[in-house]
Amino acid sequence: MTISSTTVKNSYSGDGSTTQFNYTFKIFADSDLQVIIRSAAGTETVKTITTHYTVAGAGNTNGGSITFTSGNIPTATETVVLRRAVPQTQAIDYIANDPFPAESHEEGLDRAAMTTQQIQEELDRAIKLSRTNTMTSTEFTVGATTRANKVLAFDSSGELSVTQELGTYQGTDTTVTTEAYSVRDIIKSTTTAQLNNVYICVADAVVGDSLTDTDHFELLVDAVSAATSATNAASSASAAATSATNAATSATAAATSETNAATSESNASTSETNAATSATNAATSATSASTSATSASTSATTATTKASEASTSATNAATSETNAATSATNASTSETNAATSATTATTKASEASTSATNAATSATAAQTAQTAAEAAQTAAETAADNFDDTYLGAKASDPTVDNDGDALNAGDLYFNTTSNVLRVYNGSAWNDAVVDTTGFASNGFAIAMAIAL
Repeated sequence: MTISSTTVKNSYSGDGSTTQFNYTFKIFADSDLQVIIRSAAGTETVKTITTHYTVAGAGNTNGGSITFTSGNIPTATETVVLRRAVPQTQAIDYIANDPFPAESHEEGLDRAAMTTQQIQEELDRAIKLSRTNTMTSTEFTVGATTRANKVLAFDSSGELSVTQELGTYQGTDTTVTTEAYSVRDIIKSTTTAQLNNVYICVADAVVGDSLTDTDHFELLVDAVSAATSATNAASSASAAATSATNAATSATAAATSETNAATSESNASTSETNAATSATNAATSATSASTSATSASTSATTATTKASEASTSATNAATSETNAATSATNASTSETNAATSATTATTKASEASTSATNAATSATAAQTAQTAAEAAQTAAETAADNFDDTYLGAKASDPTVDNDGDALNAGDLYFNTTSNVLRVYNGSAWNDAVVDTTGFASNGFAIAMAIAL
């Protein structure tokens, strides 16, 4: 096989429940995998196979997985690192004159590539100089005793050195008051402005020199700034805690406001629904009232028309009565004249008697006419009451109900304003009324038709 991936390590965060983690690189045996647990504090612990975990997938090109045993599951504060650790050994033994072992030979090449990758991964984590750095290789020939209490540093030429001593701690001081200090001596200040600051002597100092004299001392530890930072951090932490408390209070108030707003919204929605229902009901009532008013207005107009027609009929009846009375008066005059004529001429007596008879007949006719007039008035009133149920007035199209909203009856009439004809209902459909105008020859028939209509 070919080794196309350079991955030799996988890293995961634990969660306290996940037991299985995948590795994405090939290993030859379970022991070729190293499992490391890193704590939140940075402590690394190499786990033991079988005791802490089991391995699956050894020999697979794309890797496999490990499964932690009970009691060894990584917590949420731990990091799981799966690292390839193929032994840097050569396990292939060729026998002279045997066929070329291609498979085992390739495995040997794979192992060599894998160990090279492992070494490269180690180098990638090492402190290195840049590729263009000209520093020569340094061999530390001094022994442990000589290296003791010294630091690894760079000398004046930029080469690594272990000959530099850090210095000797000389205690606390404000100024060089009692004795001189040598290079690399360390002093802690007791002055208020530089309290607990640590200085190193960089040039021999004499009595009277100040620790803040940069020609002789260099600040190593700025305790004042650190203390100030600590104080500021504490203040910031306190302010943050106060802000958190205030935020929690605001959040609670906001939640309460949100709840109240939701309740108000619900109440408003209910009120809106009720108002809409009331508005609908009011609109329906208004429509009904308007319809009723229209019908009442139409009925009033019709009643007024019929009353006028009845009044006319009554007037005509009164005129007939007056005419009858006049006839009676004339008859009486005729009777007088007849009597006079009887006195003056016997031949006229028969004519006078006939005139008297005629006068009596006229009086009876007058009484009959008065009775007829009274009956006509009653009939007119009844006709006015029934007319609205029979004649439906002028309309643009055939109505389906009468003016009171009741079912149509055979004989109902209306005037069609579209075709300008009078139409009659035969009990099932509307038809144009056929009128013979020759029937209107006499005034009496015309009056009778007017009353009927």
